[in-house]
Amino acid sequence: MNAAPRSVVSRSLTHPSGLSLETIARRTGVHPEMVRRFVALGLLDASADPAGQWWFTADAPARIARIKRLRAGLSLNYAALGVVLDLLERIAQLEVALRRSETSSPDRLRSTP
Repeated sequence: MNAAPRSVVSRSLTHPSGLSLETIARRTGVHPEMVRRFVALGLLDASADPAGQWWFTADAPARIARIKRLRAGLSLNYAALGVVLDLLERIAQLEVALRRSETSSPDRLRSTP
């Protein structure tokens, strides 16, 4: 498992579609500077247009909500949050793979008496 930051701001040559920094901050109740910190720490992905405006995907508010819940509920520092978020994503990927394998070969999972 890679505990390195997920991403820094990537540059885009075209105007990306998505949510602006101000929109993300308003929707999540998180100060824009804290959103910038999440990006710098690799907890959140962002892309920048040629003017330097940051843009976020539609799932960014949910990710920020998860960061806030983990921080408040488990009292984790931001470095630990990155590890926990990576582990949660990996678990979700494994669950999807398990569901796919269960539906593709249902006979394999049946136990014989």
